[in-house]
Amino acid sequence: MSSFSGQEDFMHFEAEAPLKDKLKIFKSSQFEPDGYVISKCQNMNEKEIKYLRAYLVDLRKASAEEMRKSVYANYGAFIRTSREISNLEGQLLSMRNLLSTQGTIVHGLAEGVRADLHKNADDSSEEDLLDSEIKELSNMEKWLVEFLENLEVLLAERRVDEALVAFEEGEQVKKEATERGTLSPAALLSLQNAITEQRQKLADQLAETTSQPSTRGQELRSAIQALKKLGDAPRAHTLLLSSHHQKLHRNTKGFQSWSSSSCGGAYAATLCQLVFPTVGRAAHDSLAVFGEEPAFTSELVTWAVREMEDFAGLLKRRVMASAAASGSLRVAAECVQICLGHCSVMESRGLALSPVFLRLFRPYIEQALTTNLKRIEQSSAALAADDNWSLAYAPVGVRPLRASSSPAFLSTGAMSQPRLSSSAHKFNSMVQEFFEDVGPLESLQLEGAALEGLIQVFGFYVNLLINALPASAETEEDPDGTISRIVKMAETEAQQIALLANASLLAEELLPRAAMKLLAGKTDDLNGRTSGRQNRLPEQREWKKRLQRLVDRLRDSFCRQHALEIIFSEDGDIRLNSQMYTTLDDFPDEPEWFPSPIYQELFLKLTRMSSFATDMFVGRERFATILLMRLTETVILWLSDDQTFWEEIEQGEKPLGPLGLRQFYLDMEFVILFSSQGRYLSRHLHQVIKNIIERAIEATASTGIDPYSLLPEEEWFADVAHIAIKMLSGKANFGMERDVMSPSAKSISSVVSHGST
Repeated sequence: MSSFSGQEDFMHFEAEAPLKDKLKIFKSSQFEPDGYVISKCQNMNEKEIKYLRAYLVDLRKASAEEMRKSVYANYGAFIRTSREISNLEGQLLSMRNLLSTQGTIVHGLAEGVRADLHKNADDSSEEDLLDSEIKELSNMEKWLVEFLENLEVLLAERRVDEALVAFEEGEQVKKEATERGTLSPAALLSLQNAITEQRQKLADQLAETTSQPSTRGQELRSAIQALKKLGDAPRAHTLLLSSHHQKLHRNTKGFQSWSSSSCGGAYAATLCQLVFPTVGRAAHDSLAVFGEEPAFTSELVTWAVREMEDFAGLLKRRVMASAAASGSLRVAAECVQICLGHCSVMESRGLALSPVFLRLFRPYIEQALTTNLKRIEQSSAALAADDNWSLAYAPVGVRPLRASSSPAFLSTGAMSQPRLSSSAHKFNSMVQEFFEDVGPLESLQLEGAALEGLIQVFGFYVNLLINALPASAETEEDPDGTISRIVKMAETEAQQIALLANASLLAEELLPRAAMKLLAGKTDDLNGRTSGRQNRLPEQREWKKRLQRLVDRLRDSFCRQHALEIIFSEDGDIRLNSQMYTTLDDFPDEPEWFPSPIYQELFLKLTRMSSFATDMFVGRERFATILLMRLTETVILWLSDDQTFWEEIEQGEKPLGPLGLRQFYLDMEFVILFSSQGRYLSRHLHQVIKNIIERAIEATASTGIDPYSLLPEEEWFADVAHIAIKMLSGKANFGMERDVMSPSAKSISSVVSHGST
């Protein structure tokens, strides 16, 4: 217990003793830490030592905390003091170098003077000259000392312009001293070393200035200009670009830290406002300081391209990649358009940066283009599965179309709004939006890819329409079923013709009109636009032909289906066969002359379709005419190419007799007449029918019968066909016309006269 009391007394003494007395023992050169601790703690037990240790640890913590508070409280003064000490050390070093240099100069001068005095001691005239030289050397020595001191002061005070003038003065004096020999080699070497050293020091100061964030504008250009005058133009240009790069990096980094919520065009526009002006100022500063020297211009372009690549990488990560993946073509297009707009401004400063963005952004635009087209296909397939294939005007929510400029539409006075089924309306709306999104990107030369994409999606939609036809033969061309989709069937003829109305109106009017949004405005001036249109005419014509060929596939499928319905029965038997003509001569009585049932059905089908087409193809009657023409041709060409039919007619056991030939002739004239009245009798169809009739006549003639002696006059066939058309149309007078179709007299003249009564 007494020991612990002694330790408390020691601590009390330590606390009460003056601070200088406490520290005396530590100032002695004989101080030994171990001995000091042993002397203080030799009378303490273990517990007292632990208390003492804890006390010392607390003192150390308190001391550290006090030191930390002191540092923070006097941090500014500490920094200023450190800088002053650093500057003072630099000045002391400079003074030491100056004194050493001056000592060397004086020693060299003295040695030179003594050597000259010993050499010319006997020549009095030379003594006068020596006195003059010594005086001159003394003046040069004084100038050199003053020059070096002044240069030190100018650099210390950062008076750059005056330092540059001093350097020029020093170089001039060195040159004159070298020519006149007014300075010894040692003095010249000292002067050269001093100038070189101070130049390097000034260059380092200027480089440090350019790297400061606060240095900008005129101050930056002045520093770069001064560094260039020092003879280090490549380094000066590199530092100029580095300074702008650092500023650009700080701005973009700061922008990203608070722009997490912005996206799309707003993000691109704001980022462009940070990047492009900085690059433009770098180009301006480079041109102002270095002019158009090729080496610096090349470095500037390389630097600008690298900065644009970094900027494009940031924009791709933030906007373009996600836009491309999601098919947001409008967002991607807007970003590219903003960048290209800034690039056009940069071109006035000699920086053509558009190719950089075209190269970097084109893959993302193409990906967005493909994704967008794929979405149109998927939406079209989903809509076609629920389409009732009835034509109507655009529903609410689908953007209306402007009035068509088609002459057919204008001449008929049709309404400006097209009638389409629901899936076609939506398809057209999606295509319009697609071309509005891709329209501004003609500079990316994507109009070809966009038009090709439209061909693909329209072909996809046409395949959906083909699959909507009952018993469609499209699966024969797609055995894997990759094109087939779940589509609601068009059961009635009106619905099936509505499929053709959809395809024809899209191909002839709506899709070309949408494509003009892309093709328009590729050139700015009127002459340029005229030339552009002339250059695009062949391309546009070929593109529209490709659209039309897709519609032709649908029309051919339609005609093939309906022709097969006429030619084949529901059980799959061929109705259009040779027996319908060769068996007529087996009966003793002459039949009542009327077109065969299969051609009656063809006439009635064409009549119904003509009525539907008149309502659905308003302003596009030509398409309706071609449809009826192709359907008629399909049936007749089947007959013309059916080898089985003609083998039985020409080489079968039952040859074609007089009555069968007359019926065959009547059927063909009937087709010619109603096709002519319906205005869908093509020259090709007419020629094929004439060839068929001639072939049938030759088949009968090959049996030894004169067919022309058995056939009535042409007027008889025309009358019977005309009456048949009236009867099938419900417009005939049966009391008078029945006799014409069942003539009892054999002479043609009596038949004709009876038919005219």
